[in-house]
Amino acid sequence: MKISCKQFELELKHPFSISKFTRTSTPLMLLKINYEGVTGYGEASMVPYMGESYETATAFLKQVDLSPFKAPFNFEEIITYLDSIAVGQPAIKAAIDIALNDINGKILNQPCYQIYGADLSKMPVTSYTIGIDTPEVIREKLKDAAGFKVIKVKLGRDNDREIIETIRSMTDVPLYVDANQGWSDRIKAIDLIYWLHNQGVVLIEQPMDKTDFDGNAWLTERSPIPLLADEAVQRLADMDKLKGAYHGINVKLMKSCGMYEGHQMILKARSFGMKVLIGCMSETSCATLAAAALAPLCNWADLDGPWLTTNNPFTDPEFVDGKYVLNNQPGLGLEGVTSDLFL
Repeated sequence: MKISCKQFELELKHPFSISKFTRTSTPLMLLKINYEGVTGYGEASMVPYMGESYETATAFLKQVDLSPFKAPFNFEEIITYLDSIAVGQPAIKAAIDIALNDINGKILNQPCYQIYGADLSKMPVTSYTIGIDTPEVIREKLKDAAGFKVIKVKLGRDNDREIIETIRSMTDVPLYVDANQGWSDRIKAIDLIYWLHNQGVVLIEQPMDKTDFDGNAWLTERSPIPLLADEAVQRLADMDKLKGAYHGINVKLMKSCGMYEGHQMILKARSFGMKVLIGCMSETSCATLAAAALAPLCNWADLDGPWLTTNNPFTDPEFVDGKYVLNNQPGLGLEGVTSDLFL
């Protein structure tokens, strides 16, 4: 198998702020793998706080030898092999997994969603994310969210109520909230949660620090809204420690090392009686289509990457009534790949 890669800086429409930092772009490593005349595409979105970079991704790829693996691929075996090369680095591992899933579907002549048993009639709406900002900028961002049926809001600073009130002055669509570990006082947090419930908030991601098991569990026991682990869960091995602390999890392919382990996490969450949101980092159509193939297996989706950026190198996914509309092409169904992208 031959691996080709392309460094790509994904530019955001607006500066993106969460509780702890702000950024205007995200470094990506786009991947192309050729296997016996079949080409698959993958993507690593290397958001800075996860610790990956062009340098780490390039160094990792130099150590990868996929020649022992034959289609149809044993993805558990492949992830075990990738983990043996280096600990961590889930995004570049996800890029390899996604490209191989694309190839696998093309060889089997099946869309990835079909291979994973997803029923497209159960595709959830996906949300449009608005970062922490001033009321004026938030109003501008809301104009970009036309066509989305749910808004996801980043909170976790001292202007949380102002942000929600600004949004509510313009729209009454359901809201998802991501506090990004921004709340530290459980009494103030539960008071805010009840207020958010009255404002039409459907779920809240990572209310308190990921290491504060007791604090998050205390909130979960009392919250009228499902609370989801985000920073507190990355991979399948993290799942067991979450029991009792959250109502559900946020699965992101850039943390789970791709589709295979992301799917395993969804199944395990279901076995625990937990709900699942499938989310994304700053991503192009490539990685978000991979996640969309698993989305019908989840309760909620937050796969807005292509619409938050200005230079998606692929065709935007088809999007109707707030939902992804997946085509029946084998593999990911990625469109708009140009011949010069990997030159």
